[in-house]
Amino acid sequence: MNSTPQPKPAQSVATQAVTSAGRPMIEAEKLSKYFGPFAAVRDVSFQIHQGEVVAFLGPNGAGKSTTMRLLTGYLAPTAGVARIAGHNMATDRLAGAAMLGYLPENGPLYPDMTPRGLLGFFASARGLHGFRRRQRIDEVVQTCSLGSVIGKPIGKLSRGYRQRVGMAHVLLHEPEVLILDEPTAGLDPNQIHEVRQTIRRLGQEKTILLSTHILQEVEAMADRVLFIDEGRLVFDGSVQELTQGKPLDERFHELTGTGAA
Repeated sequence: MNSTPQPKPAQSVATQAVTSAGRPMIEAEKLSKYFGPFAAVRDVSFQIHQGEVVAFLGPNGAGKSTTMRLLTGYLAPTAGVARIAGHNMATDRLAGAAMLGYLPENGPLYPDMTPRGLLGFFASARGLHGFRRRQRIDEVVQTCSLGSVIGKPIGKLSRGYRQRVGMAHVLLHEPEVLILDEPTAGLDPNQIHEVRQTIRRLGQEKTILLSTHILQEVEAMADRVLFIDEGRLVFDGSVQELTQGKPLDERFHELTGTGAA
Protein backbone atom coordinates (compact mmCIF):
# COMPACT_ATOMS: atom_id res chain seq x y z
CA MET A 1 0.00 0.00 0.00
CA ASN A 2 1.45 3.38 -0.99
CA SER A 3 1.81 5.71 2.03
CA THR A 4 3.19 8.72 0.17
CA PRO A 5 1.61 11.78 1.84
CA GLN A 6 -0.72 13.96 -0.17
CA PRO A 7 -0.93 17.67 0.70
CA LYS A 8 -4.27 18.72 2.10
CA PRO A 9 -6.12 21.82 0.93
CA ALA A 10 -4.92 25.06 2.51
CA GLN A 11 -7.80 24.91 4.97
CA SER A 12 -10.25 22.15 5.74
CA VAL A 13 -13.99 22.65 6.18
CA ALA A 14 -13.65 21.88 9.90
CA THR A 15 -10.92 24.47 10.32
CA GLN A 16 -12.91 27.06 8.39
CA ALA A 17 -15.79 26.58 10.81
CA VAL A 18 -13.50 27.23 13.78
CA THR A 19 -11.81 30.30 12.32
CA SER A 20 -14.61 32.02 10.43
CA ALA A 21 -15.15 34.59 13.20
CA GLY A 22 -11.54 35.80 13.31
CA ARG A 23 -9.51 37.82 10.84
CA PRO A 24 -6.24 36.47 9.41
CA MET A 25 -3.38 37.47 11.73
CA ILE A 26 -0.56 35.36 10.25
CA GLU A 27 -0.43 34.78 6.49
CA ALA A 28 2.01 32.96 4.26
CA GLU A 29 1.36 33.36 0.56
CA LYS A 30 3.46 31.08 -1.66
CA LEU A 31 6.51 31.62 0.54
CA SER A 32 9.81 30.24 -0.74
CA LYS A 33 13.37 30.62 0.54
CA TYR A 34 16.45 29.40 -1.31
CA PHE A 35 20.00 29.39 0.00
CA GLY A 36 21.90 29.00 -3.24
CA PRO A 37 20.48 25.88 -4.89
CA PHE A 38 19.02 24.57 -1.62
CA ALA A 39 15.28 25.12 -1.14
CA ALA A 40 14.65 25.52 2.60
CA VAL A 41 10.97 26.51 2.07
CA ARG A 42 9.00 25.88 -1.11
CA ASP A 43 5.69 27.52 -2.03
CA VAL A 44 4.18 27.46 1.49
CA SER A 45 0.74 29.03 1.94
CA PHE A 46 -1.55 29.19 4.98
CA GLN A 47 -3.58 31.58 7.14
CA ILE A 48 -3.89 31.65 10.93
CA HIS A 49 -6.90 33.52 12.26
CA GLN A 50 -7.42 35.63 15.33
CA GLY A 51 -7.60 33.52 18.50
CA GLU A 52 -6.12 30.31 17.05
CA VAL A 53 -3.28 28.33 18.63
CA VAL A 54 -1.59 26.46 15.79
CA ALA A 55 1.21 23.90 16.10
CA PHE A 56 3.86 23.92 13.37
CA LEU A 57 5.04 20.34 13.23
CA GLY A 58 7.74 18.56 11.25
CA PRO A 59 11.08 16.77 11.53
CA ASN A 60 14.32 18.58 12.24
CA GLY A 61 15.50 20.46 9.16
CA ALA A 62 12.03 20.48 7.57
CA GLY A 63 11.88 24.29 7.30
CA LYS A 64 9.94 25.28 10.45
CA SER A 65 12.43 27.83 11.78
CA THR A 66 13.09 29.28 8.32
CA THR A 67 9.36 29.75 7.74
CA MET A 68 9.03 31.49 11.09
CA ARG A 69 11.91 33.83 10.29
CA LEU A 70 10.22 34.67 7.01
CA LEU A 71 6.95 35.40 8.80
CA THR A 72 8.65 37.68 11.33
CA GLY A 73 10.65 39.58 8.72
CA TYR A 74 14.02 38.34 10.01
CA LEU A 75 14.59 36.75 6.60
CA ALA A 76 13.52 38.10 3.23
CA PRO A 77 11.68 35.54 1.08
CA THR A 78 13.04 34.50 -2.28
CA ALA A 79 9.42 34.54 -3.44
CA GLY A 80 6.01 35.06 -1.88
CA VAL A 81 4.61 37.29 0.85
CA ALA A 82 4.45 37.09 4.66
CA ARG A 83 1.90 39.19 6.55
CA ILE A 84 1.33 39.88 10.25
CA ALA A 85 -2.08 41.41 11.03
CA GLY A 86 -2.33 42.42 7.37
CA HIS A 87 1.10 44.08 7.24
CA ASN A 88 3.52 42.90 4.55
CA MET A 89 6.68 42.03 6.48
CA ALA A 90 8.90 42.94 3.54
CA THR A 91 7.48 46.44 2.94
CA ASP A 92 5.78 47.35 6.24
CA ARG A 93 7.85 45.49 8.80
CA LEU A 94 7.77 48.07 11.61
CA ALA A 95 3.97 48.10 11.68
CA GLY A 96 3.90 44.31 11.60
CA ALA A 97 6.55 44.03 14.32
CA ALA A 98 4.46 46.25 16.60
CA MET A 99 1.78 43.53 16.50
CA LEU A 100 4.22 40.64 16.94
CA GLY A 101 6.04 38.88 19.76
CA TYR A 102 8.71 36.48 18.48
CA LEU A 103 10.53 33.99 20.71
CA PRO A 104 13.24 32.20 18.70
CA GLU A 105 14.69 28.89 19.81
CA ASN A 106 17.52 29.61 22.24
CA GLY A 107 16.75 33.31 22.01
CA PRO A 108 19.61 35.54 23.17
CA LEU A 109 19.47 36.85 26.74
CA TYR A 110 22.04 38.86 28.69
CA PRO A 111 23.34 36.49 31.41
CA ASP A 112 24.75 39.22 33.64
CA MET A 113 21.43 41.10 33.79
CA THR A 114 18.56 40.26 36.10
CA PRO A 115 15.06 39.67 34.71
CA ARG A 116 14.08 43.05 36.18
CA GLY A 117 16.95 44.79 34.41
CA LEU A 118 16.33 43.00 31.12
CA LEU A 119 12.62 43.76 31.13
CA GLY A 120 13.34 47.40 31.94
CA PHE A 121 15.79 47.60 29.05
CA PHE A 122 13.34 46.10 26.54
CA ALA A 123 10.44 48.17 27.88
CA SER A 124 12.42 51.35 27.20
CA ALA A 125 13.38 50.05 23.75
CA ARG A 126 9.67 49.53 23.05
CA GLY A 127 8.88 53.10 24.07
CA LEU A 128 7.27 52.26 27.43
CA HIS A 129 7.97 54.83 30.16
CA GLY A 130 6.82 55.89 33.60
CA PHE A 131 3.74 54.25 35.07
CA ARG A 132 2.99 52.26 31.91
CA ARG A 133 6.51 50.79 31.92
CA ARG A 134 6.22 49.69 35.56
CA GLN A 135 2.72 48.34 35.00
CA ARG A 136 3.68 46.20 32.02
CA ILE A 137 6.77 44.81 33.75
CA ASP A 138 4.66 43.84 36.78
CA GLU A 139 2.05 42.23 34.51
CA VAL A 140 4.48 40.07 32.51
CA VAL A 141 6.34 39.06 35.69
CA GLN A 142 3.03 37.80 37.06
CA THR A 143 1.98 36.15 33.77
CA CYS A 144 5.28 34.27 33.48
CA SER A 145 5.68 33.56 37.23
CA LEU A 146 9.05 35.30 37.57
CA GLY A 147 8.56 36.90 40.98
CA SER A 148 10.88 34.52 42.83
CA VAL A 149 13.82 35.13 40.47
CA ILE A 150 13.28 38.74 39.42
CA GLY A 151 16.52 39.95 41.05
CA LYS A 152 18.79 37.00 40.21
CA PRO A 153 21.32 37.04 37.31
CA ILE A 154 19.79 35.38 34.25
CA GLY A 155 22.95 33.30 33.79
CA LYS A 156 22.23 31.63 37.16
CA LEU A 157 18.66 30.67 36.27
CA SER A 158 17.47 27.26 35.11
CA ARG A 159 16.63 26.81 31.45
CA GLY A 160 12.94 26.83 32.33
CA TYR A 161 13.20 30.21 34.03
CA ARG A 162 15.31 31.61 31.19
CA GLN A 163 12.57 30.51 28.79
CA ARG A 164 10.03 32.34 30.93
CA VAL A 165 12.19 35.48 30.88
CA GLY A 166 12.26 35.28 27.09
CA MET A 167 8.49 34.87 27.01
CA ALA A 168 8.04 37.84 29.34
CA HIS A 169 10.11 40.19 27.21
CA VAL A 170 8.20 39.37 24.00
CA LEU A 171 4.91 40.07 25.83
CA LEU A 172 5.89 43.53 27.10
CA HIS A 173 4.34 45.51 24.26
CA GLU A 174 1.11 43.47 24.35
CA PRO A 175 1.41 41.92 20.88
CA GLU A 176 -1.68 40.35 19.34
CA VAL A 177 0.41 37.68 17.57
CA LEU A 178 2.98 35.32 19.11
CA ILE A 179 5.41 33.18 17.12
CA LEU A 180 7.22 30.72 19.38
CA ASP A 181 10.01 28.50 18.06
CA GLU A 182 10.45 25.31 20.12
CA PRO A 183 9.48 26.97 23.44
CA THR A 184 9.79 23.70 25.42
CA ALA A 185 13.00 22.36 23.84
CA GLY A 186 15.47 21.11 26.44
CA LEU A 187 13.12 21.55 29.40
CA ASP A 188 12.38 18.94 32.04
CA PRO A 189 8.79 17.65 32.48
CA ASN A 190 7.93 20.13 35.25
CA GLN A 191 9.25 23.05 33.20
CA ILE A 192 7.38 21.84 30.10
CA HIS A 193 4.16 21.74 32.14
CA GLU A 194 4.69 25.32 33.33
CA VAL A 195 5.43 26.63 29.82
CA ARG A 196 2.36 24.83 28.45
CA GLN A 197 0.18 26.44 31.10
CA THR A 198 1.54 29.87 30.18
CA ILE A 199 0.87 29.27 26.48
CA ARG A 200 -2.66 28.04 27.20
CA ARG A 201 -3.39 31.22 29.17
CA LEU A 202 -1.98 33.40 26.40
CA GLY A 203 -3.95 31.47 23.78
CA GLN A 204 -7.19 32.70 25.31
CA GLU A 205 -6.42 36.21 24.03
CA LYS A 206 -3.74 35.98 21.34
CA THR A 207 -3.02 34.29 18.02
CA ILE A 208 -0.16 31.82 18.46
CA LEU A 209 2.00 29.86 16.03
CA LEU A 210 4.00 27.30 17.97
CA SER A 211 6.83 25.40 16.31
CA THR A 212 7.59 21.96 17.70
CA HIS A 213 8.79 18.49 16.81
CA ILE A 214 7.42 17.08 20.07
CA LEU A 215 4.22 15.23 19.28
CA GLN A 216 2.74 15.63 22.76
CA GLU A 217 2.81 19.42 22.34
CA VAL A 218 0.28 19.14 19.52
CA GLU A 219 -2.43 17.46 21.56
CA ALA A 220 -1.65 19.52 24.68
CA MET A 221 -1.88 23.00 23.19
CA ALA A 222 -3.02 23.22 19.56
CA ASP A 223 -6.38 23.88 17.94
CA ARG A 224 -4.89 23.13 14.53
CA VAL A 225 -1.76 21.65 12.97
CA LEU A 226 0.47 22.69 10.09
CA PHE A 227 2.89 19.93 9.08
CA ILE A 228 5.94 20.73 6.97
CA ASP A 229 8.36 18.24 5.41
CA GLU A 230 11.34 19.01 3.16
CA GLY A 231 10.23 22.63 2.91
CA ARG A 232 6.69 21.86 1.72
CA LEU A 233 3.41 22.07 3.61
CA VAL A 234 1.95 18.55 3.57
CA PHE A 235 -0.93 18.94 6.05
CA ASP A 236 -3.20 21.70 7.36
CA GLY A 237 -6.10 20.72 9.59
CA SER A 238 -7.32 19.86 13.09
CA VAL A 239 -5.57 17.47 15.46
CA GLN A 240 -8.38 14.97 14.89
CA GLU A 241 -7.91 15.17 11.12
CA LEU A 242 -4.18 14.69 11.57
CA THR A 243 -4.42 11.58 13.71
CA GLN A 244 -7.25 9.87 11.76
CA GLY A 245 -7.67 7.64 14.81
CA LYS A 246 -4.01 6.59 14.69
CA PRO A 247 -1.18 7.33 17.14
CA LEU A 248 0.53 10.64 16.39
CA ASP A 249 3.92 9.02 15.89
CA GLU A 250 2.47 6.74 13.20
CA ARG A 251 0.98 9.70 11.35
CA PHE A 252 4.29 11.54 11.69
CA HIS A 253 6.06 8.67 9.93
CA GLU A 254 3.42 8.59 7.20
CA LEU A 255 3.64 12.31 6.51
CA THR A 256 7.42 12.27 6.34
CA GLY A 257 7.42 9.32 3.94
CA THR A 258 8.99 6.94 6.47
CA GLY A 259 5.94 4.81 7.18
CA ALA A 260 5.69 1.21 6.08
CA ALA A 261 4.72 0.74 2.45
